[in-house]
Amino acid sequence: AMPAGTRVVPGQRLAWQWKLEQALAQANLQRKDGDDAALKVCALYDLPLDAIAFGERTLLRLALQATGEYLPGATVCYVWDTKLAQDTLLPNAYSRRVRWLVLDGNSAPLGSGRAHTRDLHADFLRAFGDESSSVPPLLAIVVGADADNTGGQSLGYLRPLQWQQP
Repeated sequence: AMPAGTRVVPGQRLAWQWKLEQALAQANLQRKDGDDAALKVCALYDLPLDAIAFGERTLLRLALQATGEYLPGATVCYVWDTKLAQDTLLPNAYSRRVRWLVLDGNSAPLGSGRAHTRDLHADFLRAFGDESSSVPPLLAIVVGADADNTGGQSLGYLRPLQWQQP
């Protein structure tokens, strides 16, 4: 188990296997109206507010006041996306607080099981190194899929995540 507030150190890895049977036909991570993922694993980090640009920091504070929910300062979402190339890194269309990293892209065949082992420390620095030279504590790992923008349907499978210490 990985408790909230875990410090991510070099070499710490998250491993899993997943399979996507049905993709989201209208998904397009580069646009708000297509911002859906058929299958994703997200690492949420407690990036301090002072590391975040003023405008985005203000939005996070407003969200906290309006909902009472703390939003993480940085999230790296590993995604299976059938339109983008493997290893594409891009910001979420709604918020730069989330960065997408395509692990299985347009060359990955549907219905095939895929295994991944990710160095969380290296991936955070790749995605958010422009904002932070150190990796903040990990708040949670979240697994999901969504189709709220496109209204589509997907079908995927995920084996239990494994936390690997260096």
